[in-house]
Amino acid sequence: MFATAKGQALEDVVNGMRSGNVAAMSRYFDNFVTITIGFNQSAYSKTQAEMVLKDFFNKNNVKELNVMQNGTSPNNNGKYFIGTLNTSGGSYQVYVLLKLKDGNYMLQEIRFEK
Repeated sequence: MFATAKGQALEDVVNGMRSGNVAAMSRYFDNFVTITIGFNQSAYSKTQAEMVLKDFFNKNNVKELNVMQNGTSPNNNGKYFIGTLNTSGGSYQVYVLLKLKDGNYMLQEIRFEK
């Protein structure tokens, strides 16, 4: 059961992004999350990261998320997905990385690139 819960993190983050639901994603945030939007990259606390993503999704209503690739690192300490996020503000290539920390996968990085 525990392995299933760990495996659920990536799927929950994908589903949260598909619906622009930051709350669904934020439950997996690590203490700091690196967010890149275009050429702007910063590391944010959990609360700051929530605000940044809420602002992004308010300006870019999600139409569709197509996951093109997902996987696990060779040593099983990371999970990721790469996809295309179609929004009202245009299309973005998306990269999301979760790393194993204290037995749980925690979201550490999100990139949105046009």
